[in-house]
Amino acid sequence: SFELAIAPDTNISRSTSSDTLGTVLGDFAIDEDSKAKSGVGLAVRGQAFRRVELGTDTRLLLRLGGSADFYGKPRFNDLSLDFAAGPELHVGRNRVGVELGAAQRWIGQKPYMRSLRIAAALTRPLGRRSQLRAAASASLADNRLNDLQDGKSVSAAVGVERALSATTGLALNLSADRLSARDPAYSTTGWRAGAFAWRDAGRATLTLGAEYGRLRADERLALLPEARSDRLTRFTLGATFRQFTVGGFAPVTRIVIERNASSVEFYDFRRTRTEFGLVRAF
Repeated sequence: SFELAIAPDTNISRSTSSDTLGTVLGDFAIDEDSKAKSGVGLAVRGQAFRRVELGTDTRLLLRLGGSADFYGKPRFNDLSLDFAAGPELHVGRNRVGVELGAAQRWIGQKPYMRSLRIAAALTRPLGRRSQLRAAASASLADNRLNDLQDGKSVSAAVGVERALSATTGLALNLSADRLSARDPAYSTTGWRAGAFAWRDAGRATLTLGAEYGRLRADERLALLPEARSDRLTRFTLGATFRQFTVGGFAPVTRIVIERNASSVEFYDFRRTRTEFGLVRAF
């Protein structure tokens, strides 16, 4: 799959709009370069995979995915690549996959984060209209800018998808994760719950999603009066118009509204992002 879009964004770095940071020594002024900036970017996303038959019920799955947001000011550019490989087995009605993966992220063309992980996933049909998805992973993260944020993480997720009709569907998801960083102030525990719905209207597909999550740090940074505690809310609305397909590419548009309310001003932000582009599944 491949997607290319123009993306106006009110907060391209998910930064705070606050002028000050509260500390145990009083309020510190936040530099303008560290505050929220709006911009129009070019968003690129893609994923490729290959399945290699290893036996009657076993295949080797190779996946490569990536995303990038490019802006007029290169220091805000955000790029990531992810590669994974592992066996995929059919056990009765279940599809089970195990993979080893590696990811690399760059901010402003500079290495920001790299990680290695092992993950497992299960897909099981629940009747003729529904299916269950469950996944778990463990990873090692290396933050190239701050060694205190290096650490180990574990995560788990479960979701149920159901086709309400031939043209309408609904998905419910719940996930949790734990990061044990070198500095306990960067160690966090969080969870998210979300719902996603889609509907085919003629040759157009409409999508609607909502997500809510919480995150809390183990301890506070020495300079801050309290530990980080976040509440994230996200809404998405999108549409793909296949009736206007040209050369296999269909127009797509979406809007994302985010609000992360945090006890630490640096993590407190609002963001509205719209995208207008083309998408193709090969």
